[in-house]
Amino acid sequence: MIQVNDIRKAFNGTEVLKGITATMEQGECSLIIGKSGAGKTVFLKCMVGLHEADSGQILYNDRDFMQMDFKAQKKLRTEMGMLFQGNALFDSMTVEQNIRFPLDMFSTMTAKEKKARVDECLEMVNLANNVHERFPSEISGGMMKRVGIARAIVLEPKYLFCDEPNSGLDPQTSIVIDELIQQLTRDLNITTVINTHDMNSVLGIGDKVIYLHNGEVHWVGKGEEIMTTDNDELNSFVFASKFLQKFRKSAT
Repeated sequence: MIQVNDIRKAFNGTEVLKGITATMEQGECSLIIGKSGAGKTVFLKCMVGLHEADSGQILYNDRDFMQMDFKAQKKLRTEMGMLFQGNALFDSMTVEQNIRFPLDMFSTMTAKEKKARVDECLEMVNLANNVHERFPSEISGGMMKRVGIARAIVLEPKYLFCDEPNSGLDPQTSIVIDELIQQLTRDLNITTVINTHDMNSVLGIGDKVIYLHNGEVHWVGKGEEIMTTDNDELNSFVFASKFLQKFRKSAT
C-alpha cells in the first residue's frame, strides 16, 4: 500500500502539487488521470523519488520515504519497478540483456540464476524464448512494451509504476497490455500506479481512479463510476468530444 498525505511541490515559486492526499491499495491498479499540466507526472516522480516533494508524507507500507536518508531510499527503490512511457530500452542491448540489467546492478545472483529469472519474466509477459537475442529495433512496439514490463518486475517489486503504458500503441494492443498489467498486479499482489490519458484503461482496469485538476485531487472512485459521476470537472475532461457525450448518454 502507498499512502500520500498532503504532498506539495513548487517550481520557481509556482505550486504544481497543492496538498495531494491519496491511497493506492496492494493488489490493485490505481490510475492517475487529468489534463496536461494537472500535476500527474510531477506526482508520479515525487512518489518514486525523481522529484523531492516540498512537504507531506509518502508512506510505503507505513515507511515514510521522505524521512529516509539516501541509503534507505536507495534500498526502498529496489522494491519499485518502473515502466517508462518510451520503454527506455537500451538499443545496444538484446532483450535478455535489457531485462537482466537491474539484476546486474542490484542483485548478487549468479549468471545461471539471472538467466532463469529473465526466462521466468519473459514467460510472465507471454513472450516466446526466441526473442532473447533480438534487439529492440527488431521487435514490435507491443513486444517492446512487454520487455519493458518484464524488466520492471525482474527484481520482484512490491510497487509498480507505469507512465503512459499505452503510448504509441494501437487500441487492440493497448487492451492486451492493460490486461497484462492487471493480471501481474493481482498475481504478484503488488501495488500498481498508472499515469494515463487512455480512457479505455480507466474503464477497463481502473480499480481506483484519481482525477487531478490544477494540482489537487478533484475526484476518486472506480473506473466504471466515471460513467455516472456528477462531477462537472471530471465530466468535462472525460467526455470532451461529442462522440463520448453521446456514448455516456446511451450508457446511462
